[in-house]
Amino acid sequence: MQDVLELPALQLSSAYAAGELSPVEVVGATLRAIEAVDPLLNAFCLVEGDEALRSARESQQRWARGEARGPLDGVPTTVKDLLLARGRPTLRGSLLIDATGPWDEDAPSVARLREAGAVLVGRTTTPEFGWKGVADSPRTGVTVNPWDTARTPGGSSGGSAAAVAARLGALSVGTDGGGSVRIPASFCGIVGLKPTYGLVPLYPASPFGTLAHAGPMARTVADAAAMLDVLSGYDPRDWSALPTPTGSFLGRLAGPERAAGLRVAFSPDLGYGTNDPEVERCVRAAVGVLAGLGAVVEEVELGEEDPVWAYHVLWFSGAASVVAGCGAGALERIDPSLRAALERHHGFSAQDYLDATACRMAWGRRMGLLHERYDVLVTPTLPRTAFEAGTDVPAGSASRDWTSWTPYSYPFNLTQQPAVTVPCGLTEEGLPVGLQIVGPRHGDQRVLDVAAAYETAAGHGAPRPPVAARSSAAVPEGSTS
Repeated sequence: MQDVLELPALQLSSAYAAGELSPVEVVGATLRAIEAVDPLLNAFCLVEGDEALRSARESQQRWARGEARGPLDGVPTTVKDLLLARGRPTLRGSLLIDATGPWDEDAPSVARLREAGAVLVGRTTTPEFGWKGVADSPRTGVTVNPWDTARTPGGSSGGSAAAVAARLGALSVGTDGGGSVRIPASFCGIVGLKPTYGLVPLYPASPFGTLAHAGPMARTVADAAAMLDVLSGYDPRDWSALPTPTGSFLGRLAGPERAAGLRVAFSPDLGYGTNDPEVERCVRAAVGVLAGLGAVVEEVELGEEDPVWAYHVLWFSGAASVVAGCGAGALERIDPSLRAALERHHGFSAQDYLDATACRMAWGRRMGLLHERYDVLVTPTLPRTAFEAGTDVPAGSASRDWTSWTPYSYPFNLTQQPAVTVPCGLTEEGLPVGLQIVGPRHGDQRVLDVAAAYETAAGHGAPRPPVAARSSAAVPEGSTS
């Protein structure tokens, strides 16, 4: 027998279509699992019990009538608590937000999930305003990693990653302004995609401006592609939204044969990072899998300088703006580490902002030229595995800034390229490692294809962590294939 909570989204919808499972029993099992497991993780800031079951019953009726809205109909899904949801407070991990609202509008991602019939089982935790790469906040406390509850799941979409990894919902939508989908996906051993900027619309606009993306978090690449089909497309509330894509990312998803002849640039460090040996081992083995599929892999020396100074100008200007917008006295009530970071990074001038933008454009030009020669760039997602929960940086770090341990994520927010992380093994300590696949702007299908080719050839999706929910509802092995 197979645990229904282990089934990825597309297998759930296949089982619904065949009458082997119902959304009501799967959502019920998910809610029971959240009740049992989330006290260990603190991944949720709101659970939608009654509302989720009502949505599941409506989905079940659609499947029975043959009127399902698509492959996400009836699939238990979570939403990061930075994205507006009608009728529910979006508190953004902050004590500064008034929970009384009004809360009368859905963010584009949330609206599209509802339209697709996804069952929203809860809101997931985030650091205050999503400002850092771990998952603790003044409002919700510390969220931990299902692989080791003494460690962080990463952030800022840490609650989403922990929930998906722990089988507390098959899917989640996160945001990524400097790695916030990919960092926790890597630490928790799941798939996380930062699409090309503007492909998934955002409203309200992020205080971090054109660094900020929204994207799918899932346990398989196919599920991420199915979710991207739902999330992507024009929304008039987002001034920078791209036109609605033609065709389906899932429908065009290629098999392992896609890797044959692929031109892969492999950079283990982008020219300035340093990796833990176990991360290096797992990532090089994954690159070997791509080469074994017929990809033409070349290890490249990019020789780049770390653009972190430019990122800091843009990022902390945004953070200062959002805090200032919360009124007098806000600075004294925020996350103390955010206050300290704003004291370190302040007083930026218009010239600083222009210089940072020039650095950003130069990086974008170099990446554009790189992709004239190579189809994708492959790197580690992170140079290390998950560290102690409740801290912003690893012990012994030379810097108090979260960017010090995420050198391979934020450059691709500067350049707005699509980047996906997929699990590529476990260290000897049993902690997940992520492989990052980066494509040219608008090359989202390409990075999904390469990620799917690797996932299939490696023979695994997201591994199961020690702290993961089990369900009493089960179906026969193979019944959903």
